[in-house]
Amino acid sequence: MGIARTGTFPAVTAPSPLAPPSIPESSDPARATQRVAKWSFPDTPNQVDVAALMSALHLPENACRLLVRRGYADTESAKNFLRPRLEHFHDPALMLGMSDAVSRLARAVRDGELICIHGDYDVDGICSTTILVRALRAFGARAIPFIPRRIQDGYDLSLAGVNAAIEAGVKLLVTCDCGTNAVHPVRAASEAGIDVIISDHHLPSGPLPDCVAVLNPRQQGCAYPDKELAAVGIAFKLALALAKALGVADGFIYRMLDLVALATIADIAPLRGENRIMARFGLKVLGESENVGLRSLIRAAGLEDKPLTAGRVGYVLAPRLNAVGRLAHALRGVELLMTDSESEANTIARELEELNRRRQAIDRDTVIQAMQLVDQIDLDSTYGLVLAQQGWHPGVIGIVASRVVEQVCRPTVLVALSGGEGKGSGRSIPAFDLHAGLSDCRDLLVRFGGHRAAAGVTVRSDRVADFADRFNRVAMDRLAPDDLLHEVRIDLEIRLADANAGLESLLRHFEPFGTGNPSPVLVTRSVMLACPPRSVGDGHAKLRLSADGAELDAIGFGLASMARTIPVGTTFDVAFRLESDDWNGDKRVQAKLAGIRF
Repeated sequence: MGIARTGTFPAVTAPSPLAPPSIPESSDPARATQRVAKWSFPDTPNQVDVAALMSALHLPENACRLLVRRGYADTESAKNFLRPRLEHFHDPALMLGMSDAVSRLARAVRDGELICIHGDYDVDGICSTTILVRALRAFGARAIPFIPRRIQDGYDLSLAGVNAAIEAGVKLLVTCDCGTNAVHPVRAASEAGIDVIISDHHLPSGPLPDCVAVLNPRQQGCAYPDKELAAVGIAFKLALALAKALGVADGFIYRMLDLVALATIADIAPLRGENRIMARFGLKVLGESENVGLRSLIRAAGLEDKPLTAGRVGYVLAPRLNAVGRLAHALRGVELLMTDSESEANTIARELEELNRRRQAIDRDTVIQAMQLVDQIDLDSTYGLVLAQQGWHPGVIGIVASRVVEQVCRPTVLVALSGGEGKGSGRSIPAFDLHAGLSDCRDLLVRFGGHRAAAGVTVRSDRVADFADRFNRVAMDRLAPDDLLHEVRIDLEIRLADANAGLESLLRHFEPFGTGNPSPVLVTRSVMLACPPRSVGDGHAKLRLSADGAELDAIGFGLASMARTIPVGTTFDVAFRLESDDWNGDKRVQAKLAGIRF
């Protein structure tokens, strides 16, 4: 949608500056850089709660308003949020199945049985596998890792993993980040004399496997308080519980919080509750990691001398580890995180760098093709998208689905067709439960699994058209037109003069930021341009904002074409995130624009 030069201006928002360009040059340039958005303002916080926090915590009003709006209205919850502690972790024993899992693992350790840790091929699965293999070997167990090959073996615990375990002489198989819906493979393993423990966080799509234990807070009947753990959090809790049962010191497990933070952030798990504690402490551990492979990965990514924030982990570090599972064999990632050899770690890290460059090139080509398909669709009558094409690489379609969702704000499933079957990956918008939507299409799918925001599917090629039609009808039944607008959720309204270094420093206490705890979005009304905007980089705008005698530098990623239409002296509202910019050693506060409204 273009932006008019005169008349009433719609609110617009910029795409994430951390995401790579996702629209081909041949597409509508306005659509590539600006998106119509709705601005959502929260209810006015209870001033009594705000005043109570100000008195108890000795914090400024803006910080206490933000705490109340984020759901931390009482003093104790606000203190726990601002100063999380490891003591706030829940007891692993509260998780359904934990006692049985620990008992069986302890027996395997004592009896010297061969244990296979079967992970998934993404960062969450790689890190979970590494944690359990490292922990078990430290306990004196015989443990080997197995990661399926994405294209040859497919997703989840499958017969490929079961057969590998049989050939290796495994007596106990433990899954990480998979297995909740693997009823038939678990039965095959049991029939071969292999006991199975499932550790996973995906939503059950039907009956659970019949096995020793299923560790999954999302399963029915599990009283574990935190349902939002990534798989790595469950593996971490299992390792702690096993250490306690064996009477072994668990300090080395806590030193693996660097892996826990990496995987939790990479899997876009909500950064609240236990995930926030794990990410907060894990980022500190990551900055001085003892893991040789992680240090090599950090160096190769160019992050060695930079603060390791959740943003840098999610957008710079994690994609390099994910790339090996997308284009090669993810077991190589486990080898990186398991090695104690600097030479081997550096070699693997360089391999991952090259794989990531290849992955980015494939991403760009696939995005172009996907958006060409979108251009042929009437979006007014299409609320849920299924895009399919022969030859797409199944390792990148999840990333590309995210890019499509960023542009069209509709739940989207991309399907890579190969012969008579397609492998699909879907991403959603906040208003649509993707797993529930796919459940209503289950009769058209070979299999599916995932959660509210992301999922994977397998579908026969001759059923793709029916699947696309059904998925759209389900989306249209559950979504309103207003749900299909990008939303800018406002946290605080402030004066431009208050957007200073003191406030920016205060907001850093709310880190790490991510899903479930986003970086606060501030609004200032009736600002003006102090001077004409400058275009920088690839379609970005540098602005100098002015209001009531105060001025603030701002950057608008992807907003250069729109910024040029704003006459100096015109008043408008800005939504922005306040950040510290230290470009070329010149440290100053600037506004990173989230949207502009006239």
